[in-house]
Amino acid sequence: MKGNIQIDKNIIIKAELWLTEKYDEETRNKVKYLLENDQKELLDSFYKDLEFGTGGLRGIMGVGTNRMNIYTVGMATQGLANYLIKNFGDPSRITVVIAYDSRNNSKLFAETTANVFSANGINVYIFDDIRPTPELSFTIRHLKCQCGIVITASHNPKEYNGYKVYWEDGGQIIAPHDKNIIEEVKKIKSIDEVNFKGNKNLIQYIGKEIDDIYTDEIKKLSLNPDIIKKQKNLKIVYTPLHGTGINLVTLSLKKFGFENIILVEDQCKPDGNFPTVKSPNPEENEALEMALDKAKEVGADLVMGTDPDSDRVGVAVKNNNGQWILLNGNQTASILIYYLLSQNSLKNKLTGNEFIVKTIVTTDLIEEIAKDFNVECYNVLTGFKYIANVIKHFEGRKKFIGGGEESYGYLVGDFVRDKDAVISCSMIAEITAWAKEQNKTLYDILIDIYKKYGLYLEKLTSQERKGIEGMEEIRKIMYEFRNNPPKIVNGSKVVDIIDYKNPIHIEKVNANNGEIKIPFSDVIQIFTEDGSKISIRPSGTEPKIKYYFSVREKLSENDDIILVINKLQDRIDNIIKDLKII
Repeated sequence: MKGNIQIDKNIIIKAELWLTEKYDEETRNKVKYLLENDQKELLDSFYKDLEFGTGGLRGIMGVGTNRMNIYTVGMATQGLANYLIKNFGDPSRITVVIAYDSRNNSKLFAETTANVFSANGINVYIFDDIRPTPELSFTIRHLKCQCGIVITASHNPKEYNGYKVYWEDGGQIIAPHDKNIIEEVKKIKSIDEVNFKGNKNLIQYIGKEIDDIYTDEIKKLSLNPDIIKKQKNLKIVYTPLHGTGINLVTLSLKKFGFENIILVEDQCKPDGNFPTVKSPNPEENEALEMALDKAKEVGADLVMGTDPDSDRVGVAVKNNNGQWILLNGNQTASILIYYLLSQNSLKNKLTGNEFIVKTIVTTDLIEEIAKDFNVECYNVLTGFKYIANVIKHFEGRKKFIGGGEESYGYLVGDFVRDKDAVISCSMIAEITAWAKEQNKTLYDILIDIYKKYGLYLEKLTSQERKGIEGMEEIRKIMYEFRNNPPKIVNGSKVVDIIDYKNPIHIEKVNANNGEIKIPFSDVIQIFTEDGSKISIRPSGTEPKIKYYFSVREKLSENDDIILVINKLQDRIDNIIKDLKII
């Protein structure tokens, strides 16, 4: 027997419940197979219930209480429906909108969600085909819905899927709704409590009409349309990585005025198996290999690739030696914020009432740029929902210019309340055109920024720890950093530690952050005398613990950029060795 291990009898009893007629035949057969042949997979599938977290569900697809399937999705939706009715009252006055990406089972999970909502008397809009996550955020506000759901696991590997919940402001759920929804979902103990029989009269399909309104709004963000007219033949290589970007990203680029969009044909077809990549994650170099090959073939000016639900974008540019290099999320965010602030300033659009937002693990270079333009920069916890919450907080009082996070997610304007790769691709293309008009590349713009504000170098590394044992290992690592922090890192004295679970530390952070309060979180940041910053946090969506490193150095006109980068890279490598992070 595969994975022959000792399993608690309660888990066996729990699994055997899935052999009853309440479950479909395919599910029953798969559970029977696990019971007889694969106890390790049986344990992972049933040892706990898939947790409905502060953003919704995310997990490996399969049978069992700890897997994404129509039953766990149905139970989550029933709990959410109960909460919506408690919060808003009469279900006939409640409307939700549902979108889904190209992952396997996404359409099935979306239709299951629509059926459960409508069975509870709630009105449902559902997209007629795959759509980007940010379009879902836009549509909630546009159609004045009370809630939105998108079925996606973003950039996770192909075996994953997810269920993300948005509130009426278009942002992902935060306190108090997140905890309240979790409590309602926990109350659903059995699929007997779920009404799966949908009411077709309450379900309405939407599509192209929303696409047009959404992309028309994006077009209004353009700051230099005249330059785009001159550079309309800019060669842009784009890949949707088998995801939702194939229609909306290209449509938005065309509306901006770009006419020379070169697609990576083998990656254009939406496919939940993501056959041409190991992982559909534009943060990983391998994901853009085919796009880079195409760029070399056609002599492109810019390469962009979006993840399956089109909320993240990876960017590649030529350096001064004509070699293609990949920008990391901090670099792209810095270029984007610099462009937005410099051009708004040039056009006298900065009135002193504007702000930008970034996460605490995103480069502090952005904050330096904001200071230079006398624009407020707010720091928030990791997760775009916190950026959206700041936008909501200041709505009608201050103007949001843009924001982003190091994990390749950015936003311009406030009509979407989540990271948006459709917007980002159009704006990055515009910045490339603006640079080319000055006989520069995006890389040149980045170097100009470094020379003005200092060279910041960041690196993210993570340790994967799967299963029950992995969760315990991650807890132990965080315990050690929390209770036995280093006093010296790479020969530099530790001058400050912020533990976002510590009330004294969080009070200090909130005082520095002004009107925006940061909630408690399982994050530790270590600051050293030489300006290095190390941030440690367990991932909220994957079985990983993440380490973020940031170092910096002044850069003069005469400095060799490569030598300075290598020096900073050595510093990061030495920090990793010193902290024994493998």
